[in-house]
Amino acid sequence: MLGLDNAGKTTIVKRIMNEDVTTVSPTLGFIIKTIDFMGYKLNIWDVGGQKTLRSYWKNYFEKTDTLVWVVDATDRLRVNDCRHELAGLLLEERLTGASLLVFLNKTDVEHCMDEQEVRERLDLDSIKTHKWTILPCSAMTGTNLNEGLEWVVQDAKDRLFLY
Repeated sequence: MLGLDNAGKTTIVKRIMNEDVTTVSPTLGFIIKTIDFMGYKLNIWDVGGQKTLRSYWKNYFEKTDTLVWVVDATDRLRVNDCRHELAGLLLEERLTGASLLVFLNKTDVEHCMDEQEVRERLDLDSIKTHKWTILPCSAMTGTNLNEGLEWVVQDAKDRLFLY
């Protein structure tokens, strides 16, 4: 799970794990959580998004099936940075074959960007190298987080050979 700092990655992970979401601090480095979901074990890597940490992101891509990119729907000022960082990630060789789930977080906040605005500003429709979807969500309320995980599991089932 990647995205710019303050996008809500850790809050999403805490909500998924049924942990307290009122005590979240910036992630320096990474946190790994494992969840049983729909009969599958999902390893979720929550990686810090501060600018000083982004050059290390590529160290976390080994055996990645899905990149979950978290976008702060209230952060119009940094959406160009967000687009640039995502575009760079999708060029990474170790992410070849990985799918992309874009969680548009904080959509419960008034005057936030909607799905169409983010689609355009991140130029998502130009992504032809990865299967992708965008899903508005709220880490605070939990809205659409399970739906996102369902998409991840179904996508993996559709394209990976499972015994």
